[in-house]
Amino acid sequence: MKNIGKLFCWIIIFGVISILLFNIAKMQTRYFVIILLLPILLVSSANSQTTKVLGTVADSITGEAVPFANIYFKGTSVGVSSGFEGEFSLETNEKIDTLIISAVGYRTEKHFLTRGVFHELYIQLMPTTTSLKTFTVVAGKNPAVPLIKKVIDQKKLNDPYKNLDYYQYEVYNKIQFDANNITESFMERKVLKPFEFVFEYVDTSTLNGKTYLPLFLTETLSDFYFRRSPKTVKEIIKASKVSGIDNESFSQFLGDMYQNVNPYENYIPLFERNFISPVADFAQLFYDYYLIDSLFIGNQWCYKMMFKPKRKQEMTFTGSMWVHDTTFAIKRFDVRIAQDANINFISDLQCYQEFSLINDLFWMKSYEKITIDFNIFEETRSTLGFYGHKTTSYKDFVMNQPLEKSFYAVATNISVDDQSLARTDEFWDRHRHDTLTRDEKTIYYMIDTLKTLPAFNTYIDVINMVVTGYYVNKWYEIGPYASMLSFNPLEGVRLRFGGRTSNDFSKKLMLFSHIAMGTKDGKLKYGAGFMYMLNKLPRRSFGAKYQDDVEQLGQSENAFREDFFFASFLRRNPFNKLSTVRSFDAFYEHEWFPGLINKVSFIHRRLFPNDNITFSYYSNNTLEVVPVIKTSQVHLYTRFAWQERIVMGEFERVSLGSDYPIIEMDFSFGVKDVLESDHHYKKLRIKITDWYNIGTVGWSKFVVEAGKIWGTIPYPLLKLHEGNETFVFDEYSFNTMNYYEFVSDQYLGFYYTHHFNGLFLNKLPVMRKLKWREVAFVQGVMGSLSDDNRSFNHLPDGLNHLSKPFFEAGIGIENIFKLIRVDAIWRLSHLNNPDIIKFGVFVSFMVMF
Repeated sequence: MKNIGKLFCWIIIFGVISILLFNIAKMQTRYFVIILLLPILLVSSANSQTTKVLGTVADSITGEAVPFANIYFKGTSVGVSSGFEGEFSLETNEKIDTLIISAVGYRTEKHFLTRGVFHELYIQLMPTTTSLKTFTVVAGKNPAVPLIKKVIDQKKLNDPYKNLDYYQYEVYNKIQFDANNITESFMERKVLKPFEFVFEYVDTSTLNGKTYLPLFLTETLSDFYFRRSPKTVKEIIKASKVSGIDNESFSQFLGDMYQNVNPYENYIPLFERNFISPVADFAQLFYDYYLIDSLFIGNQWCYKMMFKPKRKQEMTFTGSMWVHDTTFAIKRFDVRIAQDANINFISDLQCYQEFSLINDLFWMKSYEKITIDFNIFEETRSTLGFYGHKTTSYKDFVMNQPLEKSFYAVATNISVDDQSLARTDEFWDRHRHDTLTRDEKTIYYMIDTLKTLPAFNTYIDVINMVVTGYYVNKWYEIGPYASMLSFNPLEGVRLRFGGRTSNDFSKKLMLFSHIAMGTKDGKLKYGAGFMYMLNKLPRRSFGAKYQDDVEQLGQSENAFREDFFFASFLRRNPFNKLSTVRSFDAFYEHEWFPGLINKVSFIHRRLFPNDNITFSYYSNNTLEVVPVIKTSQVHLYTRFAWQERIVMGEFERVSLGSDYPIIEMDFSFGVKDVLESDHHYKKLRIKITDWYNIGTVGWSKFVVEAGKIWGTIPYPLLKLHEGNETFVFDEYSFNTMNYYEFVSDQYLGFYYTHHFNGLFLNKLPVMRKLKWREVAFVQGVMGSLSDDNRSFNHLPDGLNHLSKPFFEAGIGIENIFKLIRVDAIWRLSHLNNPDIIKFGVFVSFMVMF
C-alpha cells in the first residue's frame, strides 16, 4: 500500500486526471508508471571535476552545419565525430584544458576550456583555399552500402542469441534518475524551502544541455545464463542496492533481463514501440548510410559508418557504428532516437554499446550506457522533466559450457537472492565492476537524510493520497475519497465513509470496512473484512469479507465502481438497475511461482431486486416473484501468465504484463441447502488475453472468452453479458449494449483491437504535428440459452437470449493531448431492440508512449 504509493508518486499529473475519470490500474503503459514512479523531491549529488562540452560545428562563412568533424580533448583518446547537424558532446574526468576541432577542407581550431565546468560551444571552422586541377565527377556506388550489407549478412554469426548454444556472465547494472530543467525560479519556490540545501548540487548534462539534479540510484549485481534450445534465459540477482525504496520485487526489474537492447534484431523494443534497427534485414528501406572513418580499436581494424532516417516521424534512430573489418561484427554502437519520432514523453534517448571478442571467436556485449530524457510537455526546455541513466558492464564470460538440465528447468527466469538487499558496503566495494563517483555516493547519503525530514515525509503522504485514493493517518487509511459522494436514482445522494489499516499497523494483516447511506432510500449499507499475508513472494494469503450494499449485475471488471463520483455524470441511461447484495466471501490465495496463481473461495450471496428489476421464475407452471435469491458456491480461480512482471507492495500488486498470452479460468460449484441456498449449478469460464507488435504497423490486442453453465437457475445467476451505459469506452464490455439486454448459459466472445501508432496520420503534415494515432476494433459474442433455462425464467422486459451473434465495431483517434482517446462505435446486430444506441461516440483516457 504505502510502498506502492512511493513507487507511483511521480505520476501525479496524470494520476489526478485518471483517478477522477478512470482507474489508474487500467492504464495501458505500465512501464511508463515504473519509469516515472520516483519522488520529485528525492535528491542529490556533489560537484565533481568532470569537464563537459556540448556544441555544434558550423562553416564560418555559410553558417551550414559541418558533419563528420573530429572533436577531441588534447592529450587524451576521448573524442567524437560531429553528427549530421554538426552536433557533438563529450566529457572527461582527465586533466585537460584544450579542445581540438578538425575537418577535411577546414582549418583546425583549438578551444581552451576550464576544467570541471560545463561548456556549450558554437564552433565556426574557416574553410581552407586550395587550388585544384580540373576533375570529372562520375556517379558511383555508396561505399557504405556494401558494408552494411555485409553486417546484415553476418548477423546470425555475430549475434550471441543466434550462434551460441550456451553462455553465462556476470552483469553489473547501475541506474540513476535525475530531475532536469532545474531553473532558478523552480529552486526559489516556497514549497521547496525545506529542501533548498540540495540545490547546491545541480549539474548540466551533455545529452542536451539541461541542468539536472540527481535523485535516485540503484545498483544490481547478477549472474546471467542463456540456453538456445529450448530457449531459456535465467538471471540470479545476488545483490541489489536501491536508494529510497526497500522493495524486493522491484529489484527484479533492475537486472539485465528487462533492459536488453540487441542491435542485431530487426526491431528494438523501447517503451512498447518497435524501433527499426539500423542493421535490420530491411534497414536500407528506412536509413541512409555514410562511411566516414577507419582506424584500429585495440588491435582490431574497424570502419565507422553513420546513418540517419530516410523519412520523418518513423520509429528509427540516427547515429553511428564501428564495424570490424574481418567478421563484420558491430564493435561500437551509438544511436539516438529520431528527434521527430512519434512517441510521447521521450524528448531524447541515446544508447551506446561496446562489444568484445571473447576467446577470439564470439562477440559479446561488454558495456552499455543508455540515457533517456523524459518530459511530459512538448516545451522540454522550460518544464520539469527527468533523465534516466542505465550503465551496464559484463565480465566473466563462459561460452558453450552447459549446466545441468535441472538448472534451466525453473518456473521463473528471474530470482532474487534472499540476502540481495542486505549486502554490506564492503561487499559492494569488492564486487562493483567500477567505483562510484562522488556524485553517486552522495545520492545514497542525501536520500537517507531526506527520509528523516518531517517535511519530506509529509510531501510523500500527500502524493500517496493523490495516487492511491487513500489518506494515510498513522495506523489507518481513509478512502477511497473518490467514492465518498455519488448519485444514483435509487439511493439519491450517496454518502460513503471507509478505510483500511496501513502498513504501520501491520505488514501482515489488513483490515478494511465502510458504511454508506442514500438520502432517498435511507438504507444503511456497510461492509468489512480482512486479508492476512502468509508470504509475499510467492504470494500466499487468506481473508474474508461481508458486505451489504448495492451492485450492478452484468457490469465488466473494467467498469466504474458503482459509487465512483464522476461516474454519476457520465452515464447515458439512468443508473436504476442496481440490486442489493448481501454477501460473504472467504478465500485462500496460493501462488505456486510468479505467473501461476490459484485462489479458492467460498461465496454466499443473497440478491434482492429493486423497483425496476424483478426476480421471477416458473415453479409447477406457476409464475413466482422471488424476493431474494440465495446461493452458496465454491469457486476456484486459476491465472497463468508465463514470465509475468509484477511489482508488489505489502498487500497490493501491479502487473506489468507478460510477453506471452495470459490465461484465466474460473470454475464455480453451486451447492444447494448450504446456508439456505436454493440452487445447484456449475459454471466454467476461460479467458485468454494477449498483445503483440506487428512490425512497423503498430500493435494488436485480443481477448477471447468462453463460458458454460450447467443447471437450471434464475437469470441473475446466468451470464448477463457486459453492457456499458456510460460515455466512456470500455474494452471489456460491449459499449452499445445495455445492462440486462442479453443473457446466456453458454457463450463465446472476442475482442480485437489494433493501434496503428500514426501509420496513416503521420503522412499528413498537419496531423504529424498533432501526433494523433489511429485505432480500430471489433468485438462480438455468440451465445445461447438452454430450453430448461428459457422455460424456467421469466425474463424482464428488454432482456433476451442471443438468437444471433452480437457485434460492434469502431474506429478512433488516440493520443489527443497525449491522454484522450475518442471512438466512434457502430452496433452491427440486434438493431431493433428497444432503447438502444446504434451509433455512439465514446471517450476514454489512456497514458501511453
